[in-house]
Amino acid sequence: MNKIYNPNRNNWASLLERPTQTVEDIEGTVLNVFNEVKIEGDIAIHRFTQKFDGVALNHILVSSEEIEEAKKLVSLELKGAIAIAKSNIERFHNAQKTNRISIETTNGVECWQEKRPIQKVGLYIPGGTAPLFSTILMLAVPANLAGCQEIVLCTPPNSEGRINPAILYTANLCGVTKICKVGGIQAVAGMTFGTQTIPQVYKIFGPGNQFVTVAKQLATKFGVAIDIPAGPSELLIVADDTANASFVASDLLSQAEHGKDSQVILVSTSRQLIDTVAEEVEKQLSVLPRKEIAEAAIANSKMIYVENDEEALDMINEYGPEHFIVCVADENFYVDNIANAGSVFIGNYTPESAGDYASGTNHTLPTNGYAKQYSGVNLDSFMKVMTFQKISEKGIQTIGNAIEIMAEAEGLQAHKNAVTLRLESLK
Repeated sequence: MNKIYNPNRNNWASLLERPTQTVEDIEGTVLNVFNEVKIEGDIAIHRFTQKFDGVALNHILVSSEEIEEAKKLVSLELKGAIAIAKSNIERFHNAQKTNRISIETTNGVECWQEKRPIQKVGLYIPGGTAPLFSTILMLAVPANLAGCQEIVLCTPPNSEGRINPAILYTANLCGVTKICKVGGIQAVAGMTFGTQTIPQVYKIFGPGNQFVTVAKQLATKFGVAIDIPAGPSELLIVADDTANASFVASDLLSQAEHGKDSQVILVSTSRQLIDTVAEEVEKQLSVLPRKEIAEAAIANSKMIYVENDEEALDMINEYGPEHFIVCVADENFYVDNIANAGSVFIGNYTPESAGDYASGTNHTLPTNGYAKQYSGVNLDSFMKVMTFQKISEKGIQTIGNAIEIMAEAEGLQAHKNAVTLRLESLK
């Protein structure tokens, strides 16, 4: 990892740049797939699945027999771990439910707010170098708690046309209503337009590679919402001499192994810690099964020394990390003052892996600096807020004249008339 000491504030922007890739060529490919799926439906889905995934499928939908077979292939140990994670995720997201908010704003005018589920949602689950069955828990659990009627899951098949058993088991466990063997751009296009097999949805959730990311962005042009803007996964750790260097190194590597375009950053007020962590990273990296991937990510990553906590915090808020780990003596300073982060992990015994799997918080988070203006996925991500109002005769008499005056000032006579007629009927 590159070591940087006391960087000038004027250079922070370039120092903290993400290793994002150009999407100009990707956009053309994505648009071509979208157009063909929109016109041809399943025929185009099959064609692109054979082209991109190298497999010719007879059926897109996963059968009940395949799900039953998957249940037998998942070990009891893994089933137990999934059950623990599911329980914690359910508890945390269930606690996010809110009751109807109702108030009489003035005499005779009652206004209230209620939340209603998005009826149809689509979940994209990557199945390449790491089959992310944990993301199903993060998305399907709150979707069910919210009351979504249709939960469609798309995930790419392997070269034999099969889906990882853990993905099928978890999807079935979490109440997914339809599982489709389709990945990449074509999956997002299928959920955007709907095909003979893949239902059209109102909002698409889930991570993916750069092609999936651009496809989700394009889907918004066709009336489909998405969870959050996405980019490569990232982690920033702030640590001082109270931190355990081996723990810090393990957290950096746990994020680095996600993908070659991932980025991890250590910000520290201790030169000694930086040197020790660097040694630990090399030691732990050497025995990782995904060493090649982690090495590429580490090449994009940095260790930055700053003089004090105030400067460190300013830099962290400028970066806006997806995951933020705090391992310092004065952890409250960072916890109380962090403004831009997707999810915060506090203390030596709170690894980022806990949030990825089983603590209960959601791991679908804003990346690429979007933590400055976006929240991570939560229960409300699967719901809409609807407002209601009911005005009595007394109420329209109370606010009617104000409405008339304002409508007339804006030159909207029909708006004024809608009130005037009612007021005159009450004379």
